[in-house]
Amino acid sequence: MMRRMVSPRRHAERHRTDRIGWLRAAVLGANDGIVSTASLVVGVAAAGTDPGGVLVTGIAGLVAGAMSMAAGEYVSVHSQADTEKADIARERGELAADPAAELQELASLYVARGVDPELAQRVATQMMAHDALGAHSRDELGISEAVSARPVQAALASAASFAAGAALPLAVTAVAPATALMAWVCATSLVFLAALGALAAGAGGAAPLAGAWRVTFWGALAMGITAGVGAMFGAIA
Repeated sequence: MMRRMVSPRRHAERHRTDRIGWLRAAVLGANDGIVSTASLVVGVAAAGTDPGGVLVTGIAGLVAGAMSMAAGEYVSVHSQADTEKADIARERGELAADPAAELQELASLYVARGVDPELAQRVATQMMAHDALGAHSRDELGISEAVSARPVQAALASAASFAAGAALPLAVTAVAPATALMAWVCATSLVFLAALGALAAGAGGAAPLAGAWRVTFWGALAMGITAGVGAMFGAIA
């Protein structure tokens, strides 16, 4: 009696590794937009500046901060991308010069991860035959499509998220009563930060409460110190 071959069933899995690049840049940008703009607004207000001047200062901070975030993120991530390209080019040269040694190196990596030496040798041979450079890039260098550096994507995500984050305390500044401007900006910015921390943690698969507490604490500290400095220089002036 013939036995029918049953193909293995594939099940859908949801991983968050492919979000690392844009999620990090977006969270960093939005968090920095809220904290830096709210701190700037609070510090200038504590120095005795009129509400119109506070709003103009905040808008200038939004534009400058978004451009700074984009440039900084692009340069930083581009440096990472250059390093990855250099490592891959070096690996390509090593594969061309001594493929046998590279095969043994790949097999030893699998053995170190718990694979039986004989099986590791067969797996390495098959991986090298299929895509030698891809196998070494992934398993030796730790470079894969999901986590590779994308400078333009990171720069745009940082600039856009910074502007979105900065717009929140600026909107509060525009509508809050002049007599309670600082209180309104501080309170609402802490709420914004807590929500951002919780959403970012949830998107990355971490505990929302821990993410909310972390960014709220540092945001409150930044606004408190900036308000103190603004009040001190306002008194001197």
